[in-house]
Amino acid sequence: MTAADDTMTRIMAAIELGRKGEKADARDQLDAIWDEVGPEGDPFHRCVLAHYQADLQDSAVDELLWDQRALDAVAGLTDARAQAYHASLQVQGFLPSLHLNLADDYRRLGNRDLARQHLTTAGALVDQLPEGPYRGVVQSGLSHVADALDAGSTEALPTAH
Repeated sequence: MTAADDTMTRIMAAIELGRKGEKADARDQLDAIWDEVGPEGDPFHRCVLAHYQADLQDSAVDELLWDQRALDAVAGLTDARAQAYHASLQVQGFLPSLHLNLADDYRRLGNRDLARQHLTTAGALVDQLPEGPYRGVVQSGLSHVADALDAGSTEALPTAH
């Protein structure tokens, strides 16, 4: 991290709760932070919060809502703002994962056309990621979602989160 950011510290603490299996508490904390930040607040806070809040949802409809919020927020995000939090971050690096998540949401909701559109977008953007573990995770996710889409499955994927 390059700068202290109390809001991000709180977001990351809530994310850690979710990773420990305390989904309800994590959701509640992220909801409270979202209420403070608001839909017009800092795009970095909104994008990160919404991206992780989506993973904590119990329904595909709710997950889609949060994933859409994350994509909406990234439109107002700059590299300079992301790098104020961590020097390695670039907005372009967020996009493949955000579109992959939307592809999976739409697949689970049975909207094959929108799922394919977002899958295609994610696939086109993944080549801009540097080689490494993150790129591998996104590529693996693309493959899993494509396979499930081809199979006509609307079930949640075990590797989705």
